[in-house]
Amino acid sequence: MSEKNSHLSVPINVEQIQALLPHRYPFLLVDRVIEIVPNVSVVAIKNATINEPFFQGHFPGHPVMPGVLIVEAMAQTAGLLTQISRHLNGDKGSPLFYLVKIDNARFSAPVVPGDQLRLEVAQKRLVRGMGLFVARTLVDGKEVASCELMCAARAEK
Repeated sequence: MSEKNSHLSVPINVEQIQALLPHRYPFLLVDRVIEIVPNVSVVAIKNATINEPFFQGHFPGHPVMPGVLIVEAMAQTAGLLTQISRHLNGDKGSPLFYLVKIDNARFSAPVVPGDQLRLEVAQKRLVRGMGLFVARTLVDGKEVASCELMCAARAEK
């Protein structure tokens, strides 16, 4: 990771993501982190391929990524922002962050096989283990989904 004016441009690969998040196939929905400003914002990538299991049944003959999974990808990206920020701040603990609230979810275009999702998440606030984030997903520079997310930390026992 290299630092430039308090902005990190960090290609974080899927193996590193797996060290930060508990999610695994078929529910790991982030392939790479391409930008991060700790405690502020993160940009990640998810490549939607026809090999995704959800495309087989949603919908046969007209595959579309379920909106709830786009929201989950944004939530995982918010989790990465929190975990990477904690790591860079020297925090050795790694609590799980649970999605507890979704507000103002909007879907403006379908996501289909071959699309690359650009997941952009900004932290609005983080207080006492509760984080509020604004998120949006773009495909080819066009917004396809957006929402506000609230996540809560649960310390490991």
